[in-house]
Amino acid sequence: MSKILLLEDDKVLSKTLVALLESKKFEVTHVRNSEMALEATFVSRFDLLLLYVNIPFSNVFEFLKGLRESGDKTPAILITSSSDIKQLAYGFEVGADDYIKKPLDFDELLVRMHALLRKAYRTYMKEIQSGNFRFVIEKDELYHGTNFIPLPPYELQITRLLFQNLDKTVHKEEISEYLTQGTEMSEGSLRVHINKLRKVGLPIQTLKGIGYRLSSS
Repeated sequence: MSKILLLEDDKVLSKTLVALLESKKFEVTHVRNSEMALEATFVSRFDLLLLYVNIPFSNVFEFLKGLRESGDKTPAILITSSSDIKQLAYGFEVGADDYIKKPLDFDELLVRMHALLRKAYRTYMKEIQSGNFRFVIEKDELYHGTNFIPLPPYELQITRLLFQNLDKTVHKEEISEYLTQGTEMSEGSLRVHINKLRKVGLPIQTLKGIGYRLSSS
């Protein structure tokens, strides 16, 4: 289940968007200003940011700029009610990946969201494959052939990260940080989660002392 941070101050629109996104199996955290958004990014890791830029007393551009300067590359879609090209250009300059104008067309928003989520996996396909295993990006689900494999939260996050870095070595520290938002996870605990994934057959390779790797072949 992909995690979405929604920054929007309109109560009616926010309630509608949260309901619609949750009906599409997204996990949504809604905040009303950039200070709350910043706090949310300290607590959770998100797969996509939806940011309304015209919120009074909130500098959403500075919030996004700060995230990018800290190394946070989470895809971001700006929501705007303005036709100001200079404002739009500045949004892309500080790190936006896409934008959409109000009044929102929900179907269009979904198309843009799914496109950015696929981009995180370096593919334009709806799913990515490792041997007989395939990860369906829009559903955030792992399959072996046609069989769905239910995964606990940590194992699902590791699977997502390995598929996002297919054919690349993912360092142990990177996995630990991804799972725990910066708090430490012991190597023993990480091995337990990796071994659970191996028990379902996922061909994860160990690079001793370095990390783990999932191959496309």
